[in-house]
Amino acid sequence: MKCVNIAGFPDQQLLNQILSLHETIFKDSDTFMSKAKAKPKLLFTVGCKKGKVVGYKIGYEINPDIFYSWLGGVDEHHRSQGVASKLMEEQHLYIKDKGYKLIQTKTKNKWRNMLILNIKYGFDVVRDRYG
Repeated sequence: MKCVNIAGFPDQQLLNQILSLHETIFKDSDTFMSKAKAKPKLLFTVGCKKGKVVGYKIGYEINPDIFYSWLGGVDEHHRSQGVASKLMEEQHLYIKDKGYKLIQTKTKNKWRNMLILNIKYGFDVVRDRYG
């Protein structure tokens, strides 16, 4: 899998593939786009195999020291193959190189694999909510 980090929005062809995958997973690509346009220093980390997007992570700057890893997903046919781990590693290397000192993220228990991956990569659970 080839990974690429893109500051800002990717070209339309790549963005369309990301939106298609996002819609398949989360069913809200329109909401995502309206929110994404308002995020500062947006970063797309995209994984491709044979020219097709198989996974992505998207984040943005909270302040010059803190980066927020916002959204991500992996195509169902490419899960359990290390795609999410590779994307997280690539994103973290890039933002560390840019000088960020802390990464924040949120997830839900229903996204158990993401919760486990976050813990595996050293995230601390600082709060949980029910409901």
